[in-house]
Amino acid sequence: PGHFVWTDGSSYRGSFVSNEIEGEGTYQWGDGRSYTGQWKKNRMNGTGKFNWPDRRSYEGQYVDDQRNGQGTLTWPDGRRYEGQWKDGKQDGSGSFYTVKGECKVGTWSDGKKIS
Repeated sequence: PGHFVWTDGSSYRGSFVSNEIEGEGTYQWGDGRSYTGQWKKNRMNGTGKFNWPDRRSYEGQYVDDQRNGQGTLTWPDGRRYEGQWKDGKQDGSGSFYTVKGECKVGTWSDGKKIS
């Protein structure tokens, strides 16, 4: 494992292979965003958790820096989406939970609920 800091304030702590971020590690952006999880060739790949400064979080699968596969996006007010993702957007079957805890099950396409 290693640690690297960029001039923009971003940093990475974790595994490297041939000078690329590879394996398990945490990347912290200068603006407060962070990702802890699996990496492949400097990209989020595999399973991990992404946090935003406004307290939103996504935990699930990534392919080439995009949310892809199964994952959960949670908002600070308690809303959350649990389900399938494609190219960074809700896509496929999923469940959306409102602030009051009501569950809406359906199908999403390109980030929009279609049924």
